[in-house]
Amino acid sequence: MGKKVVCFGEIMGRIEPEGFMRFRQSMPGNLQISFAGAEGSVAASLQMMGRETRYVTALPENDLGEACLDSVRRFGIDTSFIIRAEGRLGLYFLETGANQRPSNVIYDREGSLVSQMSGESYNWDAIFSDSQWFHISGITPAISVNAAEAALMAVKKAKEQGATVSCDLNFRKKLWRWDKSLTPRDLAEKTMRKMLPYVDVVIGNEEDAWDILGIKTENSDVESGHLEIERYPEVARRIVEQFPNVGKVAITLRESLSASHNNWGAMLYDSKNDSASFAPMSEGEYKPYQIKFIVDRVGGGDSFSAGLIYALTDNEFKDNMKEALSYAVSASCLCHSIKGDFNYSTRNEVISLMRGNSSGRVKR
Repeated sequence: MGKKVVCFGEIMGRIEPEGFMRFRQSMPGNLQISFAGAEGSVAASLQMMGRETRYVTALPENDLGEACLDSVRRFGIDTSFIIRAEGRLGLYFLETGANQRPSNVIYDREGSLVSQMSGESYNWDAIFSDSQWFHISGITPAISVNAAEAALMAVKKAKEQGATVSCDLNFRKKLWRWDKSLTPRDLAEKTMRKMLPYVDVVIGNEEDAWDILGIKTENSDVESGHLEIERYPEVARRIVEQFPNVGKVAITLRESLSASHNNWGAMLYDSKNDSASFAPMSEGEYKPYQIKFIVDRVGGGDSFSAGLIYALTDNEFKDNMKEALSYAVSASCLCHSIKGDFNYSTRNEVISLMRGNSSGRVKR
């Protein structure tokens, strides 16, 4: 067996009305529940594509915890280091938007078991003993001071064990509330700046670099759906200037024309060569995927992270940054067509889209 990709973070119950209904429409009535979390989604996607993964979290020792554990374990993910203890499962409630009405997330995760666990609760030396890569997101340290300390301990231990570390900045304004003396943005910057010296691959979107590090491009307006993509290599360079340990910076490029129609692509900057690649490309120019009927966009960024990690640990793609990025963008594009946070796309399906098969014709 090959060395594992380790992911650490909270997994929650995802509760939502059917279809595109709003809560006030559907209650009292039926709600759907599944399980979701950024790092868990990355582990599931990687395992679907054939990579060996290990997921680390904490789950309550009750039937909800068992159901959540089953949702992860059925992919084949190593769950042997998941802590089980008395406590509660975090929840989030989702209204899926359509057209000009945006999606809305309501968090109910304060006091969840993960937020209560100290960094010393996890056996990091054993967790990383057979690892090649460690992935975490900025959501995990946003949950609580305990989770922030655990996240910092995790990236330090991963580096000690020789693993490559990736971090999706993933700024969530609604979560950074555990230090009332600071604004969510200031708390995020203070916390993430402690973690980033141990990170090799930084992943974010057009807003994260500004919200967490105070770095932004000029003339880009994500609300209008217009991005000045030629400015993003400079954003990446400025991140590397502040954190010379960072070897690669990936920035997803989402042009949100409506809740149902997004243009989707990404940039990957390699600090070793001071070079930037964009995907998808057509006739030598950047041409984003036009996703005109989004089934579910939650988890799209996590599927990109998973695709990038997969490609950068794959013998076919790891030495070709353009191909690696193209694989990651294709994987995340497909995720927008799948209900739920997990990306059920295989390596072959991703490569098929990557090579230009985007017609959606029925396979018979």
